[in-house]
Amino acid sequence: MCGIVGYIGHRPARPILIEGLKRLEYRGYDSAGLALVHDDRITIRRSVGRIAALESKLDDKGSDAIVGIAHTRWATHGGPSEKNAHPHVSRSGRIALVHNGIIENYRALRTFLEQQGICCVSETDTEVLAQLIGHFYDGNLEQAVRDALHEVQGTYGIAVVSADEPDRLVAARKGSPLIIGIGDGEYILASDAAAIIAHTHQVIYLSDGEMATLTRDGFRTMTLDAVPVTKEVTAVEFSLDQIELGGHEHFMAKEIFEQPQSIATTLRGRLDPRQGVVTLGGIAHLARDMARARRIIFTAQGTAWHAGLVGEYLFEDIAKLPAETEYASEFRYRNPVIEDGTVVIAISQSGETADTLAALREAKEKGALVLGVVNAVGSTIARESDAGVYLHCGPEIGVASTKAFTSQLAVLIMMAIRLGRRRFLSHDEGCRLIRALAEVPNMASRVLQQSDAIREAVQQYINRENWLFLGRGYNYPIALEGALKLKEISYIHAEGMPAAEMKHGPIALINEGMPVVFIATQCHQYDKVISNIEEVRSRGGRIIAVATEGDTEITSLAEHVFYVPDVPEPIQPLLAVLPLQLLAYHAAVLRGCNVDKPRNLAKSVTVE
Repeated sequence: MCGIVGYIGHRPARPILIEGLKRLEYRGYDSAGLALVHDDRITIRRSVGRIAALESKLDDKGSDAIVGIAHTRWATHGGPSEKNAHPHVSRSGRIALVHNGIIENYRALRTFLEQQGICCVSETDTEVLAQLIGHFYDGNLEQAVRDALHEVQGTYGIAVVSADEPDRLVAARKGSPLIIGIGDGEYILASDAAAIIAHTHQVIYLSDGEMATLTRDGFRTMTLDAVPVTKEVTAVEFSLDQIELGGHEHFMAKEIFEQPQSIATTLRGRLDPRQGVVTLGGIAHLARDMARARRIIFTAQGTAWHAGLVGEYLFEDIAKLPAETEYASEFRYRNPVIEDGTVVIAISQSGETADTLAALREAKEKGALVLGVVNAVGSTIARESDAGVYLHCGPEIGVASTKAFTSQLAVLIMMAIRLGRRRFLSHDEGCRLIRALAEVPNMASRVLQQSDAIREAVQQYINRENWLFLGRGYNYPIALEGALKLKEISYIHAEGMPAAEMKHGPIALINEGMPVVFIATQCHQYDKVISNIEEVRSRGGRIIAVATEGDTEITSLAEHVFYVPDVPEPIQPLLAVLPLQLLAYHAAVLRGCNVDKPRNLAKSVTVE
């Protein structure tokens, strides 16, 4: 959620820190601040609101500092305010800290500090950690951080500096990502590679239970018990231009229209339509274990959970394997039954989603084979899974996921075909699905050409505060996803559900003029979807339909129809979701909402 940037090197730190914070704005935040080490002291500046408000508070103090840390905060303990913003400082004012995560035992630690005569001035859990490090400090910042963290329960990614050790920056992580960018005589610490790639593509990823000490001359990595750890230097695989707007008004628009390319990249090198073969190198060595699996569990949160629901249909339909989809936040806290032959597939765009990571660890503890489907190379879920498949869809900046979702669907379709071919799927059917999947990027371009028409349709209903999204079969999860997108960024109340469920209660909500979105593509339940449309029409609802090209019947039943190409049913969700993404985007813009930074939301949810 929050963002961390730290710098130590030979250049002025402040502009690098501010630039880094701006690169992390998409993660969601409500306040920002920085700490600069210079002239035997630490200068702190903090503000509520956007980074521009922080910039307005900057003066000449610390402008020549070559060491500093910065932070964007998303409020958890204590509301958005200047006193609650990071960095927080020790009682002496000579140690500053920024923190992502939650200190669960902060109340007990606060009581301990008060008994030592140390009082906190903020409402946050983070300040307790800053004060605790100050309490343990005796001239060795690294040891003081280590001593303090041994008392902490919870999650953290932290960066700490001290005026008494101005050539040192200490970092540690447990459950919240930290990356160290390696430059020429300089190091940049961040919670996300987006803050680093303007300066270097060479990075190391800290793992849980590890810390690092950075100086201008080098860095050391170790466990919290001071056992040295050798880290592999890897290259960040995306470029700076991929995280810039590139002429679009919003990142969400850019990412919606990038989907023909991002899906193509996800598929590239993995499909052989002529031979009917899918190659997924990350899980190739597990082909026999997968073929012998007895049960699949998808676990995820939010949009990724909807991808898992589609995966459930895919694996049961194509591979004939029992499958179910679990909210990771529920899976981790109950006592899930993991039998021999259970495969758990954790889906996460960032690879750092706290609930999904915890569910993954629970599944591994119970003996499941755990696979990851993530976008971020080197992320925690990628490292802790037994194996997995990368999306390779490029960085996604908009908080509301679009291209990551379609790449998740593409990966799950490929996994289902690959597994199906080893079980019950015929060669001819496999070839048919692969050929259709290979054409999706071109088809997606055609669907997105309807953007202006979708905007005109949405404009008629922009003041309606209640919408329904309905679908059957493969398109039921797409109805859920369409509703989620609309409420995430336009703040319109929307509900998605199976179309058949409507008459069991929700039909009572339908009144004159209510917009109801149907995913009504050609499928084996098409006639039943048409009956559901008739039920809504008879009660005054206004129909917006996503239908298959060539379907003329539906134009007499719907006020607005947006078409997608005719593809096999398992591949329909990849195309059917595109008009719904555009619908949500245009609704948000027309209502004057901040599309890329919706209120109360963060891109990567790394706390409970």
